[in-house]
Amino acid sequence: MSDVAAIQNLVEKHLALKKEIAKAIVGQDTVIDQILLSIYTGGHSLLIGVPGLAKTLMVNTIAHALGLDFKRIQFTPDLMPSDILGSEVLDQNRNFKFIKGPIFSNIVLADEINRTPPKTQAALLEAMQEQSVTIAGHQHKLELPYFVLATQNPIEQEGTYPLPEAQLDRFMFAIELQYPTIEEEIQIVKNTTSTNKVNIKPQFTANEILAVQELVRRIPVPDNVVEYAVKLVNNTRPNLATASDFIKQYLDWGAGPRASQNLILGAKANAAIHGKYSPDIEDVQAVVKGILKHRIIKNYKAEAEGISEEDIIDRLL
Repeated sequence: MSDVAAIQNLVEKHLALKKEIAKAIVGQDTVIDQILLSIYTGGHSLLIGVPGLAKTLMVNTIAHALGLDFKRIQFTPDLMPSDILGSEVLDQNRNFKFIKGPIFSNIVLADEINRTPPKTQAALLEAMQEQSVTIAGHQHKLELPYFVLATQNPIEQEGTYPLPEAQLDRFMFAIELQYPTIEEEIQIVKNTTSTNKVNIKPQFTANEILAVQELVRRIPVPDNVVEYAVKLVNNTRPNLATASDFIKQYLDWGAGPRASQNLILGAKANAAIHGKYSPDIEDVQAVVKGILKHRIIKNYKAEAEGISEEDIIDRLL
């Protein structure tokens, strides 16, 4: 199949996939789009929202609609790295045998990731970056495709451990879930308080998703689009001489090179699902907030004046 035909096929399959997901999830179109964009590019996503917004159901539904293996890890303060990665145990012949943990799956839902100490949070880092896990000196490769979709509750801060910047940077998107509209909530209540059962049919296979990831990387990008994305990220860095007074006034730290890489990958995927054969500046702007929001660090002045990350990004566009 040529790349042109592959992109047209992706547009159709993406629409079919969203229709399948909509059987279980009402609304949240932007959130679903960003999760799917991260999957088409091989990235990870952090879902931020209050309890009861169907974060877990959303990830579960997407995993089934993609035809992928799915495991859920509930993060708690007493969770140990071995509970996630697995451990070596003695079998009946007194030989060590490795028992795989829940991280060995195509899609891992890290539920309430900020509820566990940094030692356990760090157990995800190698898996997210290298797609492998090292136990007792042996490296175990994870099955591809591999995604971590983590959730975080922004309300409860007692007994939580905020994610370090290095780990936040490994998430392609930080996606905020909003409350549903009245019409959407009426539909949710009707769907979930009846005897109707939803049957989600897989629309992809693991190999097809890997093929989509390869296709996205093959999409050509004009130099002016790459330059726009890199300059956009560069403009977030307050310690540079070229930084604007606004950025110097309200930011402590800007985004790193991983933000530029993700902007281009996200723009490519966004162009592909809309049937375009090359991304333009509008595609970069379509994904910029989800990619930059968790990578820029505001200072106290911005907090005191009620200036959000979105306000700062809007100012840069």
